[in-house]
Amino acid sequence: MSEFVVIFGAVLAVFLANSVAAQKVHVVGDTIGWEIPQNGAAAYSTWASSNKFVVGDILTFNFATNAHDVLQVPKESFDGCSSANPIGTNITTGPANVTIASEGNLYYICTFGQHCQKGQKLAITVSAASPGAAPSADTPPSPPPSTTSPPPPAHSPNSPDGGPDAHDTSPPPSSPPSPVSSSFSVMGSFVFSFLSVVVGLFCPI
Repeated sequence: MSEFVVIFGAVLAVFLANSVAAQKVHVVGDTIGWEIPQNGAAAYSTWASSNKFVVGDILTFNFATNAHDVLQVPKESFDGCSSANPIGTNITTGPANVTIASEGNLYYICTFGQHCQKGQKLAITVSAASPGAAPSADTPPSPPPSTTSPPPPAHSPNSPDGGPDAHDTSPPPSSPPSPVSSSFSVMGSFVFSFLSVVVGLFCPI
C-alpha cells in the first residue's frame, strides 16, 4: 500500500510541475508598472507586442492601492475610455494578478480620473495554445511510398511454358500404409498378447 502511495505522489508532483511550468507571469509594463505612462498609450502597446500571451498565463499589474485600479472592458469601452459594460469586477487593491481565462483580444483600463485618456490602458491578443506546439513550417514533407513492383520470378531454362521444372528430381510423396497391412499388424499384436496371458496362467514359473 505504501508503495502505491509513493508512486501516486510522484505522478501527481510531475503533473503539478508541468501545469505550473505551462503558466507564464507577465508583469504589465515591466519596469513601468501600471501607471500613467510618460509617452502615452504607445508604452503599453509596445510592451504587449513584445509578449506572447496564452490562456492560463498571468498578468501582474503593479500599482499602489487607492492610486489606480484595473477593469476589463469590451473594445468599445476601451476605445472611449469608458467603464460601461465592464467584464468582471473592478480591481482596486494592488499589486493584482489576473489569470487569462479566454483567447482573443482582451482590454484593460484604469478608471481613475483621466488616467485612461492619458494612456493607462492595455490591449492584448491571447492564443488558445502555446505557440511552441505548432509544427514547424520548415519541416520537409515525407517522401511518397515507392511504387516499384518486384521483378517477375525467373523461369527455369528446362521449362519453356514457365511451369515447374520438367526435370525435377525430388522424390514423390510417400504413400500411406496399406489398410490390409495395418490390420495384420493389429491382429498379430492381439494374438501375441493373448498367448502371453495364457502362458502366464497355466505355466507359472
